[in-house]
Amino acid sequence: MLVYQDLISGDELLSDSYPYKELFNGCLWEVDGKWIVKGGVDVDIGANPSAEGAGEDEGVDDQAVKVVDIVEIFRLQEQPAYDKKQFVAWVKRYIKNLTGKLEPEKADEFKKNVEAATKFLMSKLSDLQFFVGESMHDDGATVFAYYKEGASDPTFLYFAHGLKEIKC
Repeated sequence: MLVYQDLISGDELLSDSYPYKELFNGCLWEVDGKWIVKGGVDVDIGANPSAEGAGEDEGVDDQAVKVVDIVEIFRLQEQPAYDKKQFVAWVKRYIKNLTGKLEPEKADEFKKNVEAATKFLMSKLSDLQFFVGESMHDDGATVFAYYKEGASDPTFLYFAHGLKEIKC
């Protein structure tokens, strides 16, 4: 299994269990998330609750909650939405920090494609949710989520050059 860590913070953000589609010459990865139910496992032991005096709602677990799989599994922390000015400031800082950690040819590839990827993200800015890794590192990667038209499950976007592949 492969786990993808944020190159800057070391937070785990994704694994190869989630197939991705490359956008903008591999600058962004697009990954489909899914709503799942966490907790609330109902075990049927074959008893007849109504015959045993149980109420109608007995056996219903209040602990069941719907969560997005990627957010839950990788303990992503939702952040307040960025406005245009905040997003531009964050992306400039992120590009500078990330470029310094990349090998020269990867840095050139990233710089060549990041402008188109950034414009794409800015066009969706009002629809995006913003997540960071578990450590909430100030300079770390931001993971973006949005709902494609008509979709009930979110789509996540990652800056691929900011991910480091780790074999588990």
